[in-house]
Amino acid sequence: MNVSQKIISSHLVSGTIKTGNEIAIKIDQTLTQDATGTLSYLQFEAMGIPKVKTKLSLSYVDHNTLQSGFENADDHKFLQSIAAKYGIIFSPAGNGICHQVHLERFGVPSETLLGADSHTPTAGGLGMLAFGAGGLDVACAMAGEPFYITMPQIVKVNLVGSLKGWSSAKDIILEILRLKTVKGGRGKIFEFAGGGVKTLSIPQRATITNMGAELGATTSVFPSDEITKDFLKRQGRLKDWKQLIADKDAAYDEEITINLSVLEPLISLPHSPDNVRKVADVKGVKVDQVCIGSCTNSSLADMLLLSKVLKNKKINKNVSLVVSPGSRQVLSMISESGDLANIVKSGARVLECACGPCIGMGQSPKSGGVSLRTFNRSFEGRSGTKDAKVFLCSPATALAAALSGEISSPQAVLGKKPTIKMPSKFYVDDLQFQKPTSKRDKVEIIRGPNIKPLPEFATLEDNLIVKTILKVGDNISTDHILPAGAKVLPFRSNLPKISEFTFGAVDKDFVLRAKSTSNGIIVGGENYGQGSSREHAALAPRFLGIRVVLAKSFARIYLANLINFGIIPLTFGDGSDYELINLNDELEFDNLKKIIASNSELFAKGASKTMKVCFDLTARQKEMIFAGGLLNWIKTR
Repeated sequence: MNVSQKIISSHLVSGTIKTGNEIAIKIDQTLTQDATGTLSYLQFEAMGIPKVKTKLSLSYVDHNTLQSGFENADDHKFLQSIAAKYGIIFSPAGNGICHQVHLERFGVPSETLLGADSHTPTAGGLGMLAFGAGGLDVACAMAGEPFYITMPQIVKVNLVGSLKGWSSAKDIILEILRLKTVKGGRGKIFEFAGGGVKTLSIPQRATITNMGAELGATTSVFPSDEITKDFLKRQGRLKDWKQLIADKDAAYDEEITINLSVLEPLISLPHSPDNVRKVADVKGVKVDQVCIGSCTNSSLADMLLLSKVLKNKKINKNVSLVVSPGSRQVLSMISESGDLANIVKSGARVLECACGPCIGMGQSPKSGGVSLRTFNRSFEGRSGTKDAKVFLCSPATALAAALSGEISSPQAVLGKKPTIKMPSKFYVDDLQFQKPTSKRDKVEIIRGPNIKPLPEFATLEDNLIVKTILKVGDNISTDHILPAGAKVLPFRSNLPKISEFTFGAVDKDFVLRAKSTSNGIIVGGENYGQGSSREHAALAPRFLGIRVVLAKSFARIYLANLINFGIIPLTFGDGSDYELINLNDELEFDNLKKIIASNSELFAKGASKTMKVCFDLTARQKEMIFAGGLLNWIKTR
């Protein structure tokens, strides 16, 4: 077997490991962050389970750390108290970005991890099978339920050679995005193999698995080998190491080869991660801002590179450079070694150990500004400035721009790459993590006024007439549906309030139209719902009366979130029918329950045509749709 199959087989609860089959797997660990956690824990509470049933569950605070009002601080107190109540480790604000911290202190090779964040596959760099999911799926896992997925195809990414000069792990994943696009990974696990794997450190591997999410992949994973063992030993966690490598005769569904030796520095142009070019082909573009950090590139190795390059240098006067160390461990170590001083003296601005600019939480560029970021997403408006031009690149390419004031070849600006020596032992202070109390029954859950109760949704009717509230094109992201940023994120625990922002950047009249219609439908193109795992992007439309989304195709996590909240996901039987539906058109569906239950052909009756539409639902998903969503379904059980 390959690595993916080995982990799945050891965690299989039901189903057979055959591509296209629904399987259920046991989840060892879960994580949430504060933007997804409040709702996830409200859902867990509603299940009536006295304590989490996983090996390990963690609640991180890393997204909503800009406290310009009471909302975020209130939510953090709620998360802290609910963690103590239900047996969850709490990581407070300042401890670091969940994926970086989890890699350092909690990830275990060969185990499974389910996270309410789409970049949870970061832990795949450590040999975990880690999935991003909606918060409700994570709540179910904490309650002891297995995680259901359609068994993916497994793609062998054969890495040969070794990186030369200033080429980096970021360039590896950018090259894969160039080859496969943002929808090329749907229904697939990317498993890395080949001699090139042994040349990559754990932080480098994690950079690659982190951005595998931008491929639309189910997850990405590296083997657990001697490199993994060395990393865990330096973290004081040698006991967690387990070797996990593919068998020599392991089979794969697909194979691609990346020659690391010939890879050049790459850069992703606005506004999609797969819009990749060679840095040499776009050099000379003036740059206003450079951001280095995020869960993709904020490791100790990344920060040490910054220090070596910036020592005795000054940032270009026309550039604002901001740096976010990924964890308190990283910040402590560069503080004690003196490397932080090199960064500060260069003119860089050091931010706290949090997601920050990556989710539009501060540091928005100027109007029309060019921002180079070592982050993972560049969707229009995600930075907080709608007309900003966000480029994605490696720390080396970002540094070259910060020093020269324009997109430049790292070799031309930075010269010879410095040697980075990693410490034999990392600084460890696990006392920063708040472990649950033994007196859980005495813990009082603290709820601020911004935390609203969960809505109740009706079961599915047999006959449904829906009005077209919105029609959009391809690659609509969850940032389009429900944006992040400092104005919106504080209302993640307040559904009535956050729903007011739904599709605000796409159509300012969407909410008004939805509220004036009893049942609505959204019509979309290819890869609808790509990006973040935020379930609010499905829950808010459901709250506003959306009952059906009809698209050419869906992103994996978003499809699951639609079903979780009782929205019927349909695709066109004939893609050309997309052109026949206009805003405010009505579509009628007859005998919905009977047709879906029996897998019969389903038709949508429109004013100009009756068109065939398709659904691909398991027996379990059908029951959830009929019940009005996953939470209702669980209550009936």
